[in-house]
Amino acid sequence: MTDVRAQVLAGTRGAVGVREWARPRPRYLALVVHGYGEHAGRYAELAGVLVGHGAAVFAPDHVGHGTSAGERAVIEDFEDVVTDVHAVAALARAAHPGVPLVMVGHSMGGLIAARYAQRYGAELTALVLSGPVIGAWDLPGRLLALDEIPDTPISPGALSRDPSVGAAYAADPLVRHGPMKRPTLEAFVRTLETVEEAGDVGPLPLLWLHGDDDRLVPLPGSRIGVERLSGGRLTERIFPGARHEVFHETNRTEVLAEVTAFLDRTLPR
Repeated sequence: MTDVRAQVLAGTRGAVGVREWARPRPRYLALVVHGYGEHAGRYAELAGVLVGHGAAVFAPDHVGHGTSAGERAVIEDFEDVVTDVHAVAALARAAHPGVPLVMVGHSMGGLIAARYAQRYGAELTALVLSGPVIGAWDLPGRLLALDEIPDTPISPGALSRDPSVGAAYAADPLVRHGPMKRPTLEAFVRTLETVEEAGDVGPLPLLWLHGDDDRLVPLPGSRIGVERLSGGRLTERIFPGARHEVFHETNRTEVLAEVTAFLDRTLPR
């Protein structure tokens, strides 16, 4: 069984909970960046595969999420979240000096990871984006145009074709199930614009994973952002019939194999 440790860091806006799936003398470090309303603990299966592949895995709960401080699901500035993630990377590097670092970001975490790569890309060996909120995503603008944001939580069925995934999500006390908050929506709009304007990530190898039945972050809008972000070393894997959470999909064994194969091609030997 993988050794899981919990730590707490002083973040930009309060305490940040961090999970570490430990591995002695790792081949590489993996930093997992979760999505909106959820928490790092939902990525235990991904972490287990990465540990088995040679990684020590670190994953923070963002401000307002999971075990971290802050009003639930409120992010006022994604730049602060990127700074928090950078502090987690420093924690990982201090534990394992000189070991390559890769980043895996899902959904909102894909936006955070993209911005991280723009700010700190020289510190990364590879970037993996899953269903990333990047490019053309019109949901925040549509909700902000309303006088009152409707209380329409994420449908568990939109996450995966595996019904057990939606059931676990709905029952998870660390998942935020209420409406999106206006400050968070405004922060999404600003950061989508920032990432668009900040340029590509140069020679950093990038793997983009997406389900072609993703109803939360539609594939065509993400493609615009991913192709703009990539400096030319882009590998894309689109999974027919898959929904938003490809790491939790019915074909997740295939998805996870794509990640490890990409890292095998990318990491120094």
